[in-house]
Formats: sequence, structure tokens, C-alpha cells
Amino acid sequence: MPKKLLGIDVGTGGTRAVLLDDSGRVVASATSEHAPISAPQIGWAEQDPRDWWRATCQAIKECLQIARVRAEDVAAIGLTGQMHGMVLLDAAGEVLRPSIIWCDQRTDPQGRAITEKVGARRLIELTANPALTNFTLTKIWWVQQHEPQIWARARTILLPKDYVRFRLTGARAIDVADASGTLLLDVANRRWSAPMMELSHVPAEFLPQVFESPEITGEISEDGARATGLCTGTPVVAGAGDQAAGAVGMGIVRPGAVSATIGTSGVVFAATSAPTLDPHGRIHTFCHAVPGRWHVMGVTQSAGYSLRWFRDEFCACPDGKRASYDQLTAEAAKTNPGADGLIWLPYLMGERTPHLDPDARGALVGLTAQHTRGHVVRAILEGVAFSLRDTLTIFRELKLPIESTRLGGGGARGALWRQIQADVYGMPVEILEAEEGGAFGAGLLAGVGVGVWPSVETACEKAIRVAQRVEPDPHRVAIMNRQYEEYRSLYPALKDTFHRAKPA
Repeated sequence: MPKKLLGIDVGTGGTRAVLLDDSGRVVASATSEHAPISAPQIGWAEQDPRDWWRATCQAIKECLQIARVRAEDVAAIGLTGQMHGMVLLDAAGEVLRPSIIWCDQRTDPQGRAITEKVGARRLIELTANPALTNFTLTKIWWVQQHEPQIWARARTILLPKDYVRFRLTGARAIDVADASGTLLLDVANRRWSAPMMELSHVPAEFLPQVFESPEITGEISEDGARATGLCTGTPVVAGAGDQAAGAVGMGIVRPGAVSATIGTSGVVFAATSAPTLDPHGRIHTFCHAVPGRWHVMGVTQSAGYSLRWFRDEFCACPDGKRASYDQLTAEAAKTNPGADGLIWLPYLMGERTPHLDPDARGALVGLTAQHTRGHVVRAILEGVAFSLRDTLTIFRELKLPIESTRLGGGGARGALWRQIQADVYGMPVEILEAEEGGAFGAGLLAGVGVGVWPSVETACEKAIRVAQRVEPDPHRVAIMNRQYEEYRSLYPALKDTFHRAKPA
């Protein structure tokens, strides 16, 4: 039987396992949900790393069972997952506290302190990025300041997928793409930053070894095999953080290729041949999963989450069930482009691009008695697309080429949101035959690691195909351009109100 490749995505809501054959075709997939995010205080977000491991074991077993594939037929494994989360282990490799994950907003004071200590310009020179609440280093500083007894016992710092790697193989390893989101990596030179470690009192031995994404980092251990049903000795490649792995899965591996992906958050991602720095720090500059390449990306904190929040909180049906997304978008499709003047600011969890403001708040502006639920849904769909357009605007400021834009995530699955994005971006957008997310990209990286394909670019050429191209409508583009200018005027007008409304 031809060998199979396994991609594992340790996401926020669950862990997904995807099995590929050696042509890149998806054979089977399975997902195991995680326990709900814990929020001990407003703005906090934590998860138990041991629950990720439980879900990983379950997803792997189910995936192999669905595919009716023997464990010995799995040639290699690639890992991806949510970025920025901090996992602290003690000397015995035991978890010391729940992981503070990517969307946690408690560390704004630590981000400001890092910026003040290092200097904003120097920080971008050292790490290519500003100090945001999402980055791992701000979480480390928070623990150092607020839980010194925990920090005193810490001996290893890992990111979410790399904790799963540790449980699978016993190896302490990370890829350059995920490491870029720690604020501890010298992104330009693809290695840990000695100045940042020294400034932050982080011993070098606390950090995992850094690898390029297709490199093999270890093999399935006896403990890992017992827990998952995989074979001992199966190689595990470095993989990548979810954004870089997802970009590989969409073929965004060469300069000029751009993706716009809407999941819980929203990301606009572009591959580059060299580090491209935004002096204002509005976008992230990270190492790509492709050796010798980098990428830039802008992030909307509450993209798909905006629609989910509205549905969950305001769209209960008489029988107690919630309205479906299909029902809501069908109502939105009956309303006019521009939602008859209604505008949504999707800042439910603060915002990264372009505002770098954890205190930004969501806002629905322009309501009248004539507006319906369909108008609100359309405004949400358009507002998320406007937020993603902010990143494209910055890309153009930095003179980055944009030759094609591919859609991923929930924003690629509905015809209305696809068309809204084409109209808001003012350019054609492409939809792939199969958009399997980061786990698919991790599987491709695993194949490169064991020689199924000679390069990441070749893997993408062989495995990824465009199914549809959506053209923008000139009339709607003109409406969206006017609405976008109104959208851009709202944050500056409301910024002081947002900050005064911050909980004490």
C-alpha cells in the first residue's frame, strides 16, 4: 500500500487530523473538540495543554480508523496549531499552569513595558514585530511578575503544537514560522534572539531547538505510540504555526500570492522573498514554512467570531435552537450592498491590524428603524471584509506584489461572503477545490520531509487546484469603496470612547 502522510492541527476549538496519500489527496479526516476556553477574568483566555493531547490522541485514532489504514502505512507526520500560546513545563516535563493562549488580552502592560525597555524601533530591528498582547513573550513577562513561584519551577517553554510534539516524541522542538510569533526570534536570521532572551531573563535552555518546517525533529516514542496507535520510529517534521501551514495548504508559497482566510480570527497573508518590515508594526513579519522565505500578515481578531457571536447571542429561534448560518446569510443576500448605511466594526476582542489596540471595541453604527436582521448580518460580513482590506492597503503601501488572492476558511464557503470579499477587495478571488486548512499544509510539509516531493513549492503544485474564480462587480465595488472610507473614519472617532469604556 502507498505510504500516507498525517497532518495534525492543534486548533483553539479542537484538534484535527488529516490523512493524505502520496499525491496530496485527502483520504480521511477527524476532529476532536477541546474543552471550552477558560476565562477566569474579563479578557483572559486559557486552555489546558493536557486536553490538547487527549484530543490529539482521539483524532489520530479516529482518522486512521475511518481510512482503514494501518499505523505502519503512515510515512511521516506534520504538526500545526494555534500560535503564541505559552506552555510552561517543569524539570519532569509536567505542565505547570494552564496555557495563556493567543486571544488573551491581559498582557497589555507587559507589552508596553517590553517596548519601553527595548525601544519600539529596536524591537522591530531585533524581532521584526512590535510587542502585542498576543505574543508569547508578553505572557512570559506576566508570569514572571504575577506568578513568580510558577516561573521559579519552569524549565521549558513550548507553544501549543510543540507540547503535542513533546508528548509524541519527547523532543523539544519548534519551527521558524511558529517561533516568529514569540517575540524571541531573530526573524531575519531565523534563530533565537540572544538580546531578547537576555533582556527577558529567559535562559536559552528553556527554549526548544529551532528547525525549518520540513525538517525532521524526532520520531514517535514508545509512549507516543501507546497513546495514539501510531508506530514507534515514525518521523515527525517541524511543521508550522497555523497561518504558515494554512498558507502552504492554499499554495501561498511564492511572492505575489496572497490569501484571505476567515476563521475565528481573519488573516491576510503574503509570501515574500525577504523580510519586509512595517516601521509602524501594523502587520506581522514572520519566517515562512518554506525554507528561505518569509511572510507578512495582518490579523483581524474577531472575523468569523463576529458572525458566530451575533448568531449565538441574538438569533435564537422559538424552539430554542439558533438560526443557521445559511439562514442568516440568505436574509443578508436580500439586502442592498452597503447594508443601507449600516457599518460593523469587528473589534470584539480588541484589534491587531491596523490599530494594535487591545481596548478597541465592536460597534454597529448607523442603525435605523428600517434596518432588519439581514442588514445587520450583511454589515457584519462587509465589516470583516473591510478589516481584512486594511491589511491589503498596508501591503500596497509597502509595495508588496499582489498577483492573486485565494480565499480560505468560512469566508470561502458561502457565495455571498465570497462575492462581498471580491467587491470589497476590488479584485478577483480564487476558491480551491479542497480547502482543508492547516492540517493539510502540515501533511504536505511531512511529505517534503521524507522525500515524497522535493520542495514545498512542488508539493503545492502537485496537490492544490483552483476550482472557481469570483469576479468583482464594478457597481458594487464603487459602493464598497465609499463604505470603506466611512468605515475607516469610525475607529479614530470612537477610540477615546473605547478607552474610557475599558473595565476597571
